Amino acid sequence: MVAKASVAFVAAVVSVCAASPASTAGIRHTSEYSVSLGILPVARMSFASEFDDRSYTINGSFRSAGIVDVIAKTSAETTVKGAMRSDRLQADSYSLVYTTKKKTQTYDVQYRNGNVVSTTVKPEPKARPDSWIPIKDADLRSVLDPLSGMIFPADAKVCPNKLPIYDGESRLDLVLTSKGTEKFSTKGFKGDAIVCSIRYVPKSGYRKGRKDIEYLKTVSMEVWFAKADGANVYAPVYAYIPTRMGPLYVKATKYGG
Repeated sequence: MVAKASVAFVAAVVSVCAASPASTAGIRHTSEYSVSLGILPVARMSFASEFDDRSYTINGSFRSAGIVDVIAKTSAETTVKGAMRSDRLQADSYSLVYTTKKKTQTYDVQYRNGNVVSTTVKPEPKARPDSWIPIKDADLRSVLDPLSGMIFPADAKVCPNKLPIYDGESRLDLVLTSKGTEKFSTKGFKGDAIVCSIRYVPKSGYRKGRKDIEYLKTVSMEVWFAKADGANVYAPVYAYIPTRMGPLYVKATKYGG
């Protein structure tokens, strides 16, 4: 029910952390999230970030829950390290360790100035089918990782036109459009959230005709971004993602602290 591609996409949409102002060193921020398919709980996520004047580190974990644990127990650990920019967070390295049904896959990506310089996948992928759309060199230029790609400095545009994402296997665009604001409250936060609609546009690194990807191309998703008390970035606190099995909801149960 929660496949690797779904985890990667959820990470791209709700890879959530918040930071502190760049002038304050050593600030730690934690966030916790529930993931449900309709009314059924299917996973939990947590993220912790540390920022100093020029750099940041984000550590996240994903654990399946409820009926998913019975069908296909799934977990993931992810880490990203990078530099603070005026308009974005730019990764130097990104890693994902994904485990399901006792099978573990590891993805490590190294970036330089926004360009991918190396990708390591273990175990190595099997031979790709003829329907596979390969990644080209041009696809790996000026890209963002799935975690820090969805976090925006306070002075940046929160719903940009397009986010070019690379997760170690697939290259995709998330096209964001502003939908105004909504009230949101959870442990550690109460206030306005900026609402963005999102379209999923696969570019390369996937099998053409795959049903879940074809479905995601046709639907509109929604993500709400909030600024935590004392923080100087916006990060997601709520997401609605239609799937072929029903609506997937991700909600912050703790935001800050």
